[in-house]
Amino acid sequence: MIRCLAVDDEVLALDLLEDNIRKVPSLELVKRCRSAMEALEVLQREPIDLLFLDIQMPGLNGMQFLRGLASRPMVILVTAYEKFAVEGFDLNVIDYLVKPVPFERFVKAANKAVELHQLKSKTGPLPQEPEADYLFVNADYNLVKIVIADITHVEGLKDYIKIHLATSAKPVVTRMSLKSIEEKLPSKKYIRVHKSFIVSLDKILSIRNNLIKLVNAEVPVSEFYREDLFKVIERKA
Repeated sequence: MIRCLAVDDEVLALDLLEDNIRKVPSLELVKRCRSAMEALEVLQREPIDLLFLDIQMPGLNGMQFLRGLASRPMVILVTAYEKFAVEGFDLNVIDYLVKPVPFERFVKAANKAVELHQLKSKTGPLPQEPEADYLFVNADYNLVKIVIADITHVEGLKDYIKIHLATSAKPVVTRMSLKSIEEKLPSKKYIRVHKSFIVSLDKILSIRNNLIKLVNAEVPVSEFYREDLFKVIERKA
């Protein structure tokens, strides 16, 4: 089953997308969103295989949203404008649908996604673009760019996280799980040291007992993660 996210600022367009998705047995609608910001929050919390995305939306449009994603699911653009087709395919979308979309045309696009999804399942992930050196998060109603190398540590706070940066005294707070951002950070440079903390190995100054001293803070190490941390450190010694 392909997990889908539908994004359009128009309720009627979302209703039609939802109806079409539900008619295709291999598709499952996870959520519908009326803005790119709302979609970003879902992508940070939920595994999504396929994104049905409108282009002309208030605030952040569909193209800006796509360009800001460091890691993208499969994307089918659904828009009233033909003029964005070339730009869309430059962003590796799998199809471009112009509203109003006949159901037969929708099914053809969905079948492309199904075939690609099956190919990935049989052969493993397709070759990826080089690992991004940044990510975008939703903070204070803005899409904020975070340079990964600037992250010293990440602190979990229930449904939110604080991203602490070497370049700023003020952390970036966003609605996201610690597990979700852990999956986006390079595993060779960032490590979980506590149920509430991920740290940058490059930013560790010293470790004493169960306390890590970073360039801008001190972070606890729990017994559960202590062994993994010291295994990594021993390999670098």
